[in-house]
Amino acid sequence: MAKPTQQQLLWAQAEVGVIIHYDIPVFAPEYFDFRKRWGQLPDASVFNPTALQTDQWVETAKRAGARYAILVVKHGTGFCLFPTEPYSVRQSSYRGDIAAQFVASCKKYGLRPGFYYNCTCSSLMQADVPGRVTNGDAAAQKRFAELTQRQLRELWSRYGDLFEIWFDGGLLPPEKGGPDLKGIYEQYQPNAVRFQGSALGKTNNTRWVGNERGAAPYNCWSATNGDSQFDGTAEDESIGAGDPDGARWAPAECDAPNRRNEWFWKAGEDRLVLPGEALLELYYKSVGRNCNLLLGMVVDNRGLVPDRDAREFARFGELVRRRFAKPLASTAGQGRTLTLRLPQKTPVDHIVLRENLENGHAVRAFSVDLLADGRVRRTLAAECIGNKRIFLFPRTAADTLRLTVTKTAGVPDISEFSALFADDFSAKEKLRLALFGDR
Repeated sequence: MAKPTQQQLLWAQAEVGVIIHYDIPVFAPEYFDFRKRWGQLPDASVFNPTALQTDQWVETAKRAGARYAILVVKHGTGFCLFPTEPYSVRQSSYRGDIAAQFVASCKKYGLRPGFYYNCTCSSLMQADVPGRVTNGDAAAQKRFAELTQRQLRELWSRYGDLFEIWFDGGLLPPEKGGPDLKGIYEQYQPNAVRFQGSALGKTNNTRWVGNERGAAPYNCWSATNGDSQFDGTAEDESIGAGDPDGARWAPAECDAPNRRNEWFWKAGEDRLVLPGEALLELYYKSVGRNCNLLLGMVVDNRGLVPDRDAREFARFGELVRRRFAKPLASTAGQGRTLTLRLPQKTPVDHIVLRENLENGHAVRAFSVDLLADGRVRRTLAAECIGNKRIFLFPRTAADTLRLTVTKTAGVPDISEFSALFADDFSAKEKLRLALFGDR
């Protein structure tokens, strides 16, 4: 049975992160569609934020409840947020090392830092997914691979230990013309969890959930037999579910922008900002289904998270804390059954479960009965618990909750079995979210 590394366990326990997108098209909007403008890059001097504060970015993430943050240091244009050659902040009007400032802010606010560097697409080098130059020239392909190797050596060696390294679209292996990064990774960042980084090794990876809507399958296993090498341009639900008997441990990460279908800031699009309540729904569908939630965060042309975005991130964090900070009662234990006692006929509308995953997925199917006066009032059922499982359902009075593991692959070890009552969501939410296990 596949088992996680200690780094993967720590990663799963972080639960919520942000991914911060910032690139030169924020200052040259006509270049957002860079695939139509190969070889027409704007001059680096146009990158000129006048009020950039990475503390404000990371403080916003912390208010949202994020425990880690990933900075997109190079997206599809090829422009880098760390000083390097030939196209980066070093050649811009700003000149500051944004990657260094970001890492310092993460340390200040207690978040774990990570970097996204796109190895499959670069308008600068006229290369596109899956990491090949568009004209097929062998010499150009070699130059692209060598540039990627040099820049990642710089990036991974300068800023200390990273929590997660993001490979959007995966990696083209060296034997097919891709960069040779395995040795660089092992030298500088051997403990970083890798999103879609299986080309560097089969352990310590995470996988894409298969969509950019922040939604995991109802049962989402951390083990898998499949590989995740997707750039997010098309959904693939087949990779989301995983396989409890899979050979590799690679838990799923659910990424979603906080602006509808937009990862980058564009002027006049504040109307697209998702309210905190919508982000909370993503939390239920990701963290509540054994995944991490990675929320997109934009930075505007001033160098700040816009006010409206920041307010809704804070609102999201407040909602999560308010609903989950104070359970009615909690217990833990090993074995096939676990009982949780409540004061007589207490209203309940949430169940939270956690499984100790050090030895893999022992729980393969389970049910939770809510009883009052010895009679079953509601039964919830699913297969996967994983790091966290959340059931939300209409208000039910109960004095006893009974967890029954109906299928196992080892000794069930439940690290949390909690009951909560929020009753602060609308009738529309209740109808929609009743799908979360109401049987």
